[in-house]
Formats: sequence, structure tokens, C-alpha cells
Amino acid sequence: MKSYTDITKKHTPKEIAESLVFPGHSTKKERDQLLDDFRALRKHLSSKQTPESKRKSQLLQLKFLMEDFLASKNTDRDFYFGFFLKEYINSIGKNNREFAIEIDVNPTELSQIINRHRKPTDKLIYRLDIHSNKNFPAILWFSILEKERAVVLSRDKSIIDNEKPFVKHKLEFSI
Repeated sequence: MKSYTDITKKHTPKEIAESLVFPGHSTKKERDQLLDDFRALRKHLSSKQTPESKRKSQLLQLKFLMEDFLASKNTDRDFYFGFFLKEYINSIGKNNREFAIEIDVNPTELSQIINRHRKPTDKLIYRLDIHSNKNFPAILWFSILEKERAVVLSRDKSIIDNEKPFVKHKLEFSI
């Protein structure tokens, strides 16, 4: 495998990127070599990052994932409020207990929210906004929570059916 220096002497960053995005008529062997070279380059650059820089990168990646989830029609069960909260905690290099102390929330409550046994409170969401220095604003967390609720409703029609007996009168037309 070539070293980072070998790769950058032979190819510009633009050439490396273009070869991966627009492989042209290269052979599988050439593409595999370019991928290996690209991986070596990424590994080298990653090894040069400071812990703070890595943390910022992880947080930025998480924010993009959250925004992509909200913008998509994706209703993947793997993405929910607790998942994103756990990823946030991991990205800042804390465990649940340390984080709960930092935002003055009971560690058990935090665990229950992460594991979908309890809904997050408004105070928790506001504290996430404050803790993240507005990098993860409350509106982002509320939006994740609302999308999660919409997904539940779209999958479980019995929720509406269970409430029908309590409605005495309804509109007689649809728009």
C-alpha cells in the first residue's frame, strides 16, 4: 500500500476525488488501487486530527445525519430521539452518567429516554440546546421528536381508532 506522501506526490486531491467519483474507463484493479490509496490518505489525515477536531467532526456528522433524517421520507426504526441523544453523548466523549450530571438530569431518566421507555421533557430539550452551545438547537430536537411521533401514527392506525368513541360530533364533509 502506498503512503500518504506517495499518493500526494503522484496525484492532486482533485484527481483522487475525481477518480473515485468519475472512474471513467479504468479497470477494476485500477479502481481498487485508487480506493486503497484514498483510504490510506483518509487514514493519514485522520491520524493527524486532534481529539477536539475529531469531536467536532463527529458532532458535525451527527448534525448532518439528523438534518438528513428530517428532510427525508425515511421512517427507519433505527432513527429516533433516543438514538440521536445517545450519539450526541458518545460524540462528546461522555458516558450517560457524566452527561446526566452535566445537564442536571437524573441518570435513570436519561437512560429511559434513550431506551424509549420515557418521552423527553421540554426541559431536557432546552438543556440540550444550551449544552451544545446552540449547535444542536432545541428546534432540531423537537423536530426529531415530532417526526418520531408521526412515524408511530403512520404505522399504528389503531391510535386513531381507539380515540373515535370519544368524539361526539365530527365535520360532515372532507376538504
